[in-house]
Amino acid sequence: MNWITKSTSAQIFRFSVVGMVTNFIGYIVYILFTSLGVKPVLAVTLLFGVGALISFLGNRRFTFSVTSSKKQAGVRYAAVYFLGYLFNLSILLVFVDWLGLAHQIVQACAIFVVAAVLFLLSKYYVFSSSQNQGEDAS
Repeated sequence: MNWITKSTSAQIFRFSVVGMVTNFIGYIVYILFTSLGVKPVLAVTLLFGVGALISFLGNRRFTFSVTSSKKQAGVRYAAVYFLGYLFNLSILLVFVDWLGLAHQIVQACAIFVVAAVLFLLSKYYVFSSSQNQGEDAS
């Protein structure tokens, strides 16, 4: 595990904390929505935007310690989370609709897979120091 620096390890930990809080709350609401008859894909759609906003705010300051402009990072984060949303939907469509697995288990697993992808994209694209240099403070 020499390829992971102490800084990256700390970021993974902080990203995990933000993610656990956000996803725990989101998963409980997801289960509530689906138990009320909302289709799994619609429930994920409704929750993804709110989760992305909370995650952006937490990860921007707590995980990656970015203090530069929210605007450019926000646009990149929205694009990355939209890709994460599509990836999450794809997982649900394949494993629930096509293969018939229980949506509760599939979504619980999808949280971790999507989170790993989102961490990498956040670290190296959204909040990378080269992406945030030269932005006006806001």
